Amino acid sequence: MRCANLILVFMLAVALCPALASAQTATVTRNVNLRRDPSAGHAPIRLLTHSEPPLELLHPTPEHGFYHVKTSAGEDGYVWSRNVRVSTSPTVPAESFQPGPGVPGSASLVGCGDGLWRHVYHPSRLLVKQDCVTVTGVIVDATAHQSRHQRDGVRHEKDGDTHGWLKVDPQFANLINAGNSSFEEDNLVFEMVCRYKVTQPDAKPACAGFHDTTELPAVGTHVEIRGTFVQEKNHGKWDEIHPVSSIKVR
Repeated sequence: MRCANLILVFMLAVALCPALASAQTATVTRNVNLRRDPSAGHAPIRLLTHSEPPLELLHPTPEHGFYHVKTSAGEDGYVWSRNVRVSTSPTVPAESFQPGPGVPGSASLVGCGDGLWRHVYHPSRLLVKQDCVTVTGVIVDATAHQSRHQRDGVRHEKDGDTHGWLKVDPQFANLINAGNSSFEEDNLVFEMVCRYKVTQPDAKPACAGFHDTTELPAVGTHVEIRGTFVQEKNHGKWDEIHPVSSIKVR
């Protein structure tokens, strides 16, 4: 019986050790605002001071300079990385990224089956609604009203991805949500991962050894886009095809 108990204790220790090892906390070193998303564009949730209990770190690397954290009161938000001190913890290598969507809050497991999900930057910010969809519509210039207009009509994100717009055909109007209407001019966002030079340091591991060379049709072209249908959980909570598995002229 004693031997059996020892074996049980050992098995529990093995099961718990990975979770304990991956736990990280952040301590407030200077007063910092807790924000709803990784930007300073919206009113903060509240101010955190030195007396704030340690914050649970929900992702090991910052997004746009902000750490994703949870307070001891259960508040989920973002804090400026320079105003907190993070506990030391092993870095997760790029090879250990999940091979398919399967992220918290998502029922999805495989995407379109092409392995592109391993190259998605910070996948926990995306809620997978459907593994693999095919959508048709016309490419719209997503940079027309931007300070920097791009010749290919898509925004060049710092994580190396495109931020393109698709004016979907009528049968796909249900893919457009309030976020798309408010922030994306009623267009469906499509992101081709690792297409451009990555200038955001924490996004480089996701694109290591991979560069997308899929031909991007010109603005005004009617196309068929295939990829994983997701919702951006931060920012405007718009819907996207992310990552794009294929794009063809139709």
